[in-house]
Amino acid sequence: MNAQKASTLLEKAAQALRGHGLMVSVQKQEGSEGRWRSATCLGVRKDRCGTDYAAEVRCKVTSDSLGAMVTQLRQPVDVGDPPLLLITDHVTRPVAHRLREQEQQFADAAGNAYLEARGLFVYVSGRKPDDRRNSVRTAKSFTATRLKVLFALICDSELVAAPYRVLAGAADVSPRTLPEVLADLQRDGTLTVVDRRRRFNASKRLLDDWAQAYALGLRGSTLSGRYRAAGFASWADWPLNPALARWGGEPAATLLACDLQPSVLTLYADKLSARLVAQQKLTAAGPVAYQNLLEVRKPFWGRSLSLIGQRDTVPPALVYADLLATGNPRCLEAARAIYDVRLARLFPES
Repeated sequence: MNAQKASTLLEKAAQALRGHGLMVSVQKQEGSEGRWRSATCLGVRKDRCGTDYAAEVRCKVTSDSLGAMVTQLRQPVDVGDPPLLLITDHVTRPVAHRLREQEQQFADAAGNAYLEARGLFVYVSGRKPDDRRNSVRTAKSFTATRLKVLFALICDSELVAAPYRVLAGAADVSPRTLPEVLADLQRDGTLTVVDRRRRFNASKRLLDDWAQAYALGLRGSTLSGRYRAAGFASWADWPLNPALARWGGEPAATLLACDLQPSVLTLYADKLSARLVAQQKLTAAGPVAYQNLLEVRKPFWGRSLSLIGQRDTVPPALVYADLLATGNPRCLEAARAIYDVRLARLFPES
């Protein structure tokens, strides 16, 4: 499995665990270089209970490969090391049962999991890769087209009354897909039609619904590269062209006046300029690298979407969603600050 796929799989599994009401943080495990054990640590918490795991990412687990894999995972470990948590794409019900019998804890991208430690117990099995029981309203919340259209409306509510071609251009979707999407949004109350004019019903619930659906259904596919940045500490001085690259996540929160020291840099860009790569000495990072890390994500919106007033950051709603997706307590606090200062007026709590 290549580094990008492993990182995407780890992110999806962590987000699926958050869908069970758990607080999950992902970070580099210090002092693990050069050893066989994973260098990625997952902190899993529920209220005051929880534990830290060393994540072991495997692309696929079958009944035939289960025995050999569990044997490998149970190699001798040092006293005090965190237990290994198997991370994979999908665990079938029979395999989940066998893993639990052998006390091998796991989590997959579909939401199946077995966790048992320090007052924490989670056991979910039987979910299929396309299971949408974690969806916010309906399975349609997870379609890329719906997420893109909603994002365009969240960023510019006046687009709701615009011609199809204008809304489609801002959302980067085909105009042919809009009638079905808009009809679905009208059915669930996101849109209302008065005197033949569409109206966007914005609320914090809608914003949170979109943020969760984005994290589960689209965010993983936006990751295009992970790099170690020699100039990590001076990220605020990097020469970026806002027309080509914009900060998201933690650095964007800092630029939007949050008291947050970024631990991971997130940059939305179709590609990195050769000048930036050379100046910041960017080098490809492995799937378990979390120090001085830059994540590059592809923009999923249209070039015509108005970003006026955003300086060199993505829109606050996307910053908010990126912060929530981390599950990190510091980022959750920053997300709340972003909402209070930048979004509450537009998306009031009901």
